[in-house]
Amino acid sequence: MLTLHNGTPDYKDITPDLTGAALPPQVTWIDILDGTGEEIAYVERATGHRLPTLADLQEIETSSRLRFAHDMFILSTPIVSRDKDGVPHGTPVGFILTKNLLVTVRFAPLKAFASFAEDYTRRDALHAGGIAVFTGLIDAIIDRAADILEEVGGELDLLSQSVFGGGKQAPASRQAPAHETASLRETLRRIGFNGDLSSKIRDSLLGIARIVSYVAGLSADMCAPELRIHMETQRHDIASLADYDAHLANKVQLLLDATMGLINIEQNNIIKVLTIVSVVGVPPTLVASMYGMNFHNMPELSWAWGYPYGLALIAVSAIAPLLWFKMRGWL
Repeated sequence: MLTLHNGTPDYKDITPDLTGAALPPQVTWIDILDGTGEEIAYVERATGHRLPTLADLQEIETSSRLRFAHDMFILSTPIVSRDKDGVPHGTPVGFILTKNLLVTVRFAPLKAFASFAEDYTRRDALHAGGIAVFTGLIDAIIDRAADILEEVGGELDLLSQSVFGGGKQAPASRQAPAHETASLRETLRRIGFNGDLSSKIRDSLLGIARIVSYVAGLSADMCAPELRIHMETQRHDIASLADYDAHLANKVQLLLDATMGLINIEQNNIIKVLTIVSVVGVPPTLVASMYGMNFHNMPELSWAWGYPYGLALIAVSAIAPLLWFKMRGWL
C-alpha cells in the first residue's frame, strides 16, 4: 500500500498516478507498506532513488543500516510489530531521507506510523520538510515504545505479586499440587512473553538511537537548529527508555529464577511424598511376606490370635515410620 502525505496547511489525501513520472507537489512523506511492484516502480521513478528490499533491510551490519551520500540518508532499523494473535515480532523499516522528503519502506503494520499519520494534519512547524517529518515520526516510535514498556512494567508488577504474594505469608489452604504447578507454568509463560517483548523493544531502541545520532551528526546543513536540538532530546529519551528496559530485563530474570525455584520446590515436595509412601510401605510388606510363608513349624501358625496379631504388627510397622517422619519435621 502506497500513501503520499503533503506538507501544506490544507492537508488532504493524495491519490498517486502510478503511471506518472513525478510526485504531486508538496509531498513530504511517502509511506510504502508491503508495496506492490507497480507502486515501488512508481516511487523509484518519481524520486530517482532505488528502494531497499526486505533482504536489504534485514542486514545487521552498521554500514548497511546507516549510509549517507549526496545529501541523502539511507537508514534501517527493526521495530516491534504484533501479528493478529498479539505475538510480537521485529520487523525491519527503511528510511530514505532528504531535506524535503522522507520515504519509509515497511512490511508490517505499525501503530506508531498510524498514530503519526493521524496527527500529521495537526502538525506544528517542526513537521515542515523531510527531516522535520522524520523527527516527528521518530517521536511517535519513541512514544509507542514507551507505552509498550509501561505495559510490560505493569504486567511484571502483577506477576511479581502473584509469585511473591505481595510480601504476605501464603494462606494455610493451598491449591492442589497439580493446579499450583499449572499456575506456576502459566506464570512462567507470561514472564517469558514479557521478557521477549522487552528484548525486542531493546533492539528497536538501539536501532533508533543509532539512526537519530547519525542523522543529527550529519544534517547540520540540512535542518534548522531547533530540529537538531529536538533530536538531541530524542537521544536522551531513548537513553532513559533503554535504562528502564534494562531494569525490566533484570526484573524478568528475577521472576524467572523465583518461578523456577517454586516449580522445583513443588516437584521436590512430590518426590518427598512418594519417598515417604515407599518407605512407609516397606515394613508392612516385610511383615506380611514373613507371615505369608506358611511353613509347617511356624510357631504362630496355630495361634488363635495369630491373624489379629499379624494385622496389628502391620499397622504398627506402618505408623512407626510416619511418627518418626513427623518428629523429624518431614511431614
